[in-house]
Amino acid sequence: MDQLFRTIYALFLLCFCLSLTTHGQQTAADHFNTGLAKSKAGDFTGALQAFSMAITMNPENGPSYYNRGLAKANLRDHMGAILDYDRAVDINPSDAMAYLSRGISKSRQEDHRGALPDFNRAIELNPSDAVAYYSRGNSRSKLGQERLALADFSKAITLDSTNAQYRYVRAVSQQHLGNFSASIPDFDKVIQATPKRAQAFTGRGMSKIELKDYNGAVNDLNKAIELSPQDAESFYYRAYTKSKLADFRAALPDYDRAISLQPTQYSYYYNRGFCRSKLGDQKGAVQDYNQAIELNNAEANTHVTTQYSTRFSRETLNKLRNAIPDRSTVNPLSADRSEAYLDRGISKSKQGDTKGALADLNRSIELNPSYADAYFARAMLRSSLGEQRAALHDCSNATKLNAQYAEAYYLRGLIHYSLGEDNAGCLDLSKAGELGYTPAYKTISEYCN
Repeated sequence: MDQLFRTIYALFLLCFCLSLTTHGQQTAADHFNTGLAKSKAGDFTGALQAFSMAITMNPENGPSYYNRGLAKANLRDHMGAILDYDRAVDINPSDAMAYLSRGISKSRQEDHRGALPDFNRAIELNPSDAVAYYSRGNSRSKLGQERLALADFSKAITLDSTNAQYRYVRAVSQQHLGNFSASIPDFDKVIQATPKRAQAFTGRGMSKIELKDYNGAVNDLNKAIELSPQDAESFYYRAYTKSKLADFRAALPDYDRAISLQPTQYSYYYNRGFCRSKLGDQKGAVQDYNQAIELNNAEANTHVTTQYSTRFSRETLNKLRNAIPDRSTVNPLSADRSEAYLDRGISKSKQGDTKGALADLNRSIELNPSYADAYFARAMLRSSLGEQRAALHDCSNATKLNAQYAEAYYLRGLIHYSLGEDNAGCLDLSKAGELGYTPAYKTISEYCN
């Protein structure tokens, strides 16, 4: 009897342990639901990791890629988001939201021509989605297709007449087309719906200027400045309106304020110069005209070099690279002692003995050619010595040997970007973030948008 009891008890324990193991193992659906909850709570980094786990367990689930793309987009990693939307569309070519979201991320990257086919497809699949028309209208406007943009904004309003933003962009579109009278009713409705939106008062004031309703324009611009006292544009247009009313003395302080808030806007200086001239201050007028001409020339020169403006300097590269934390766990020492050479090399590097450090890292790799950490450490050292191409090669070896090596992707991304290879750099930074190296998203936010 005792033996039977012991046997039954052992079987009970076995079943209980198996039950615990089964319940302890999360499924792809569990990770997906965790990702949704984290996204809803605004924890997009946590959501990304949860969706990545779901994808690892079920790589053919389109919604996991789509939602991970949304998480990346919320972290301003639009290049990484586009790759996930690509996969979502591959799995489900009828997913209208994936096309729409991919178009939005492309537009955030200023790829409006690339965004249009996605918006077209999203509308084809779901012709009642106001957001798709609004988004396509924005891209069309950026491409100078203003009449088509106006039609899209009007369609968005037809589908959702309560959305103040749709009316605001339609009003601005009307202004671009010179339809200032037509813009006023939309601005009126925006102000009714959102009475603290300074932009709407500024916009309506601008239309009233064009319609020669100068007193009405001043009233709107007064309200805009009351709501947003740091908006240079409102001060500028109020000064301009006062000039139109020949009240140059009242206009001058507004021009002064506009310039103090936005000192690189050459048109502000030009109009203040005109105002000063009318007040008899010819010396001040000439100074302002000089400034307008110089700033205009400076801006023209800037346009030639804007493609290089976002790339960081070697100093920034050094700062970002040196912020990468050291490995926090010790590796077991193998018979070839490659780990000892690696760690000794890192210590020598910290002491400034770069020659000795490089010799040790080379030796570590000779002893163990599949040692990803040694390649990464050598990449860090080579980059610090200015040998960026050699460092890139080491980073690539590290990622080939360890596809989950987030820090190696991050470093490679930094180096690519510093060399002017922006797309390659931002994609590597995105991969680093996807693999869990969260500082990548701060770098992406600053340099990849």
